Amino acid sequence: MSNLLRKTIKIVLPFVLGSGILYWMYRGFDFQGMVNFMEREMNWTWMWLSMPFGVLAQMFRGWRWQQTLKPLGEPSRTATSIHAIFLSYAVSLAIPRIGEFTRCGVLSKCDGVSFSKALGTVVVERAVDSLIILLLTALALLLQLEVFTKFFSTTGVNLPAFLSQFTATGYLVTAICGFAALVSLYFVRKKLSFYNKVKTTAKGILEGMLSLRHVSNPPLYVLFSLAIWASYFLHYYLTFFCFDYTKDLGTGRALATFIVGSIAVIVPTPNGAGPWHFAVKTMLILYGVAETEALYFVLIVHTLQTLLVVLLGVYASVALALRKRIGKSKTL
Repeated sequence: MSNLLRKTIKIVLPFVLGSGILYWMYRGFDFQGMVNFMEREMNWTWMWLSMPFGVLAQMFRGWRWQQTLKPLGEPSRTATSIHAIFLSYAVSLAIPRIGEFTRCGVLSKCDGVSFSKALGTVVVERAVDSLIILLLTALALLLQLEVFTKFFSTTGVNLPAFLSQFTATGYLVTAICGFAALVSLYFVRKKLSFYNKVKTTAKGILEGMLSLRHVSNPPLYVLFSLAIWASYFLHYYLTFFCFDYTKDLGTGRALATFIVGSIAVIVPTPNGAGPWHFAVKTMLILYGVAETEALYFVLIVHTLQTLLVVLLGVYASVALALRKRIGKSKTL
């Protein structure tokens, strides 16, 4: 496969996949009805209250990143680390997964941090985050076990009947998302193998991956890791109170839909657009929310949270550019 073709697929496929799923979900949808709902029935107070947690999640990620960079002799300024995180999420809206490399580049350019070592710490972060997701998944299953058991025993519904609520198209979308995730992993592997061809870079990545052993304050690192996901959850959960049909679902069900949505964003689309909508909408319907109302929820919540990512990215770009200009003026 030529280099140009690979780059084209990496850029075009996520948009095609996400757009295709969204088109399938919202074909014939009454968008004017949703606008009227937002103007007259939606409780915006809870939406505004949820937004600071979206910012905090990324800030905690920046602070945690510093904890793994310091033992490598590659300290970064707090502002640079946080701005790099803000920017990485924003650029990933254009090209999914490119943010990991972008934020390492920002630290390398602004603070002289070794790109390869920074990349290694990102690999560590992904492993830690995956572990937390697994733990949250287990917690969600435990919290919902009684609910599912009672539901099945009182209604006589068995698992095949439960799964039959998926339409043939639903299964097709799930299969496509799975395939896209595998394609994403292929390109990430190719990207990493490119860096591994350079001996010094490979050594730096390895040092970054081993940085967790030398973190000076492990409890603080754990605290930051938990704070990241607590903030993500609150950023999502508080939006439940914006809608009359989700505000009474409870924390356990909110956690279950949060986990399913978090797993869905593994599929390489801009900010999980499409797969996230499909996964969360399906879960809400299984919890008794009407399809139209579930579609309102996922489109409104995802759109506003994506807008926050864009605004943070713009802010970070401006802040980094201003600091660079100030730095140049001081050297003159």
